[in-house]
Amino acid sequence: MNLTRDEKMKFGFDIDDTLINLREHAFSLYKQKLNKDLSLDVFHAIKKVEIHEPFGLTEDQGKEMWNSSLEEIYFTTCPPFTGAVETLQELYNQGHEIYYITARPKEHGERTKDWMKQQGFPIQDERFFYGMKDDEKINIIQQLKLDYYVDDKPAVLNTLTGEPVKLIVKDQSYNQDLDMDRIVTWTDFPEIIQGN
Repeated sequence: MNLTRDEKMKFGFDIDDTLINLREHAFSLYKQKLNKDLSLDVFHAIKKVEIHEPFGLTEDQGKEMWNSSLEEIYFTTCPPFTGAVETLQELYNQGHEIYYITARPKEHGERTKDWMKQQGFPIQDERFFYGMKDDEKINIIQQLKLDYYVDDKPAVLNTLTGEPVKLIVKDQSYNQDLDMDRIVTWTDFPEIIQGN
């Protein structure tokens, strides 16, 4: 299956909640740690990125919980979204350039890259960027002159709406207001690219 037209292109991808199901993974970890039996319906009803409210945690407690759990959240059994690895492998095999642009902190960058490689994502070290704030991603995306960029966060995508890059949002409960091409499942990706 040829995902794209014949010309070689530059694709940029966020990682967390775009390629991998991080928030749902963290939600499961929170359930275990806090001994709370909350359904996935509760998770899917959360309309913001942060997941602490259903557990009765304040914003400060939520930050503390997230930060103290980062090792487990980032480097244990968080699954890639179905079809994400295969889609990026297909792009790579067709000769396209694949860039990863994540706001994960600098101290987790190299381990994140290694973890992503173990999951099967096609990664070239010089095309893996980390350690910037969400609103700083625009600088890297401008420098790389990407053709396409995929992210889940409105705060990131909204900084890019005036740029020449084609934006695609990975569907999440907190980004329903965004009016742009949307990946609900990664099997949507070829159709979106071919339609542009």
